Amino acid sequence: MSKIASAFANRKAFIPFLTCGDPDLETTAAAVRAAAANGADLIELGIPFSDPTAEGPVIQGANLRALQGGVTTDKIFDLVRELRRDVTVPMVFMTYANVVYSYGAEAFLSTCAEIGIDGLILPDVPYEEKEEFLPLCHKYGVDLISLIAPTSENRIAMIAKEAEGFLYIVSSLGVTGVRSEIKTDLSSIIQVVRENTDIPCAIGFGISTPEQARNMAALSDGAIVGSAIVKLLEKHGREAPAFIGEYVKSMKDAIR
Repeated sequence: MSKIASAFANRKAFIPFLTCGDPDLETTAAAVRAAAANGADLIELGIPFSDPTAEGPVIQGANLRALQGGVTTDKIFDLVRELRRDVTVPMVFMTYANVVYSYGAEAFLSTCAEIGIDGLILPDVPYEEKEEFLPLCHKYGVDLISLIAPTSENRIAMIAKEAEGFLYIVSSLGVTGVRSEIKTDLSSIIQVVRENTDIPCAIGFGISTPEQARNMAALSDGAIVGSAIVKLLEKHGREAPAFIGEYVKSMKDAIR
């Protein structure tokens, strides 16, 4: 069983997202530990990028603050090394192809393997172009996590058949951000996924309340929350980890 699969074993997974370095890396480390201590099953770590096309204003702002604060990919690698001394839950990076290219794809993925990163999500790399990264991911044992969006339609089965780690189901069209309601027909998307793979799938984009998390986890194998957590960091700054711990606990309790 891959480490990511263990996050979904016999339970619904709650997956929080944090932008590394917002407001600083010490706060990121404390927030990751608070999330893990309060029931996060897998943690997504965002490596900031200057043009994060999939992100709404909340996470765009976090990217900007982190970059202005001097965060680099190497500093984030060091952060994960330090976290791995006591954080055992699976962790994945979410970033953009340009970040991996500019670092050097082989150097990036070999370092991911060395520091204990279990997967990689690249929202700007379509399924048809994943071969640019897949061989290196396989070489270093890092799952390349695919996304399925409401626009994937006749490609859903194809993407699901080749999925690894878990499938990231995008709940809504557009960018990340809190939504009052999610109107996409997710059950039909997930039915096609289930017919084509045993890999778990989790729903993200727009989830912010325990009720939404419960509904999404009932449809799938887990719920992913980013913007609502990044908002806590924006509001509370270095005091945010305690609030994030409480929030993660409320979301995890909702999907149990």
